[in-house]
Order: sequence, then structure tokens, then C-alpha cells
Amino acid sequence: MGAAAPHSARTGGSGDTATWTRAELGPGQALDLITARFTTHRYAPHCHDEFALGICTGGSSTIDYRGARHRVGPGSIVLLAPGEAHTGGPTAGDGYAYRGLYPTMPLLTEGVTAAAHFREPVIDDAELAAALLAAHRSVSATGERLEAESRLPPLLTALSRRHGRATPVRDVVPGTPGIARAVRDRLADELRAPPSLAEIGTDLGLSRYQVLRAFRDAMGMPPYAWLAQHRVTRARALLAAGVRPAEAAALVGFADQAHLTRWFRRVVGVTPAVYRAGVAGRG
Repeated sequence: MGAAAPHSARTGGSGDTATWTRAELGPGQALDLITARFTTHRYAPHCHDEFALGICTGGSSTIDYRGARHRVGPGSIVLLAPGEAHTGGPTAGDGYAYRGLYPTMPLLTEGVTAAAHFREPVIDDAELAAALLAAHRSVSATGERLEAESRLPPLLTALSRRHGRATPVRDVVPGTPGIARAVRDRLADELRAPPSLAEIGTDLGLSRYQVLRAFRDAMGMPPYAWLAQHRVTRARALLAAGVRPAEAAALVGFADQAHLTRWFRRVVGVTPAVYRAGVAGRG
């Protein structure tokens, strides 16, 4: 269903922590995520096989990259290219915090026609930074593959379009209503173990980007949100029949009762237990 359980590691001083998770994005494709706060730790010179993308969430840091020193503050997006040596550490005694991810070039170019090229390593884009942080927080917490696929690749495409000098692909997908119905029906039929969007796209002869675009245009929401609401609808019927919330969560495909409760409150306005107490046996 999704990411591995988070792992924390203490690095250096007492205020240095880092938590890693992995988001599954379809067959053979994963994305590592990090949530870190450092007060004393400074990275040794190193490079990555993938892009290193980070969003500062507090404090400030300095990064040495391509012969220059860059200062990074809250809300800034940092993007470092594969194979480029760099270091990084806190600017002041209170340290800094950030959330990061490590995408490959294919993930950054699903919705563009060529490789993206980023001139500057520090990007100021408050809207995109906020969206990346929200997606990172949620995906790190839930581990839902469908959510990771629905949220992260489109944001990486937006980054390439806005700041990577990449030409967008045509956004209008022919046959959008039919594509959306096919995706919806497939998710509803396999709600306990839904296929990845990449798998659905392969079956339909489309890219994941086209599947996402068509579904959002037709349904007004991404696939993971539609599936969660469909699961809530199915859970309501089970709860009304007297099924306990934990059992209902498992029967409709939620990871656990807490996951059901989060979505149930969003959609219905009360917890599953409260709903069950009010309607069970009264139909």
C-alpha cells in the first residue's frame, strides 16, 4: 500500500535528528523522503545519484554548491543536481529544519517534453513550497502509494515547468471522461489493494501524467481523494449495519482505524464511532 515505516536517526549533537521514509510510486519506482532538524551537524562534501530537493521549514542554513555559498531560509526550495558535490550546515546556533526528497530526472519530467535544467539552486516559490510540504507531510505519515502517486509527480512537474526551463506537454488529454470512468471503476473494483496509476496507465496506453490529468479534469479531485471518499461511502454502509470501525476500515481498504477516522471526519463530519452509534440498527 505504501511507504515503509519511518526510521529516525540521531546525528551529532543532541538537537540533530533525521527521519527517513520511502514512498512507493509504482512498479520499480520509489522516492526517499527525509524530515530533519540539525543544530550542529554539517554534511561532508558529497553528491547524489538523484536530484536533492529540500524545503526549509525553520531556521537557516548555508550550502556550498558549484563554487558559491548559498543561504537558505524558511520557505526556500533547494534543488541540487545529480553528481554535483555540495555541503550544508546550520548558519546560526539555533540550527535549521527541512523536509527533502530525492527524485530522478524522469520524475521531474513526466509532464514536460525534455530534461529540465535548473540554473539556480535556491528557488523562491511560496505556493509550490507550501504544496510540496503539505504533500511530504501527508505521504510521510500515511504511506499510501496512491496518494504519493497522485500528489508528488504533479508537483515535481510544476517545479520543472516553472523553474527548470522545460517545455510543457499538451495538457488536454483526448477522451478524458472515458479515461476517468475507467480509472474510477478500476479503483472501485480493487479498493482494498488498488493498482498503481502507472499500472493503470500502461493498461490504457497512457502515461501516469495523462491518467492524473484526465482524472482530475473530469472528477475535480485526484485519484487518491476519490478513492478515500469511495471507501468512506462503503464504510458508512458497514457501520450502519453494526460493523465495528476497525473491522470496517480493513474491509474497505484503509490502512487502519485511524486512517478511516481521518477521512471519515473530513467527509461526514463526525468520527466512525459517533456515526455508528447514531445510525446502527435504525434503518
